[in-house]
Amino acid sequence: MGITIKEIADLCGVSTGTVDRALNNRTGISDKTKARILSIAEQMNYKPDYVAQSLARGRTMTIGVVLFDLYNRLFAQLLNAIESEARQRGYFVDVVLTDKQPETELSCLNHLVNRKVDGIILFSVNQGQDFQDYLTSLALPIVTICNRITGDWPYIGINDREAMKDATRHVLSKGYQQIVFVCPPLAYRGIRNIHTQEERLQGCLEALEPRKAEIELTIIQDRDYIQSIAALPLERGRTAIMCTCDVHALEVLHYLQVIRGLQVPEDIGVMGFDDIDVLKYVKPKLATVEYNVEAMGKLAVDSLLRHMNEAQPHEQEPLVAYSLVAGQSI
Repeated sequence: MGITIKEIADLCGVSTGTVDRALNNRTGISDKTKARILSIAEQMNYKPDYVAQSLARGRTMTIGVVLFDLYNRLFAQLLNAIESEARQRGYFVDVVLTDKQPETELSCLNHLVNRKVDGIILFSVNQGQDFQDYLTSLALPIVTICNRITGDWPYIGINDREAMKDATRHVLSKGYQQIVFVCPPLAYRGIRNIHTQEERLQGCLEALEPRKAEIELTIIQDRDYIQSIAALPLERGRTAIMCTCDVHALEVLHYLQVIRGLQVPEDIGVMGFDDIDVLKYVKPKLATVEYNVEAMGKLAVDSLLRHMNEAQPHEQEPLVAYSLVAGQSI
């Protein structure tokens, strides 16, 4: 068993409060006394008792983060930003991954509650009144990210509907008349929370509305979206494939260029969404929608910490700005 703060205090002939100030670099202690305490602590291999500290202050200094997975580079970038900001603010991060499964998400949330996290950043796949009641019962500060639940919890995201409207108008401005909209998560409409994807679909539909009589739209929501694309009569020079995330757009690019031997954008146009960091290695440069995911992660942490420290209801956070990346694939 390691040495305790009380034992260090006895060895140095000071109070435990003085030792605490020295170990935590607080004011109210002379440099000489501080140096002596730190020297004794190092010699005796002192290790902080985080459990005892947590009990004393009523916090574990840990926040939980619930994400789908880390296969999508967007989630990895988001998590990195959250962890970095939390660490700078004195918090550890407990990450759980749900694989987009509602039951797994509930288990993950229960895990975080049992680990006494101080708050949770949640990218949810659950929805409905029962789930909202469950979240309320946790009695924990919760900030939702990307997938909105209701107005009861702070939400961090972008205006996905307007962003996809802008992307669709950009595609139409290039003269395309056949739009293939790729969004596999739409297969779970009414079953899981896919708020972000539904908003992006609605944005596309609203942008197409004035020209719906002349534009041919195909919506693909199959998991094997490449096979579905392969079955379509893609018309060279008239077809653009719009994807609701860059990961799908990269798979489409590979299929068109490597499997079909087509030129992008000369034969078929491709549009992504998210501007993940690996796009800098892709040719042609992918047309996509960009937003600062690092800023999103930092805002989520800041919102959660303010939510944890304020008794009054939390106001809605401002949406993160987005912009269109024209690229060279459209």
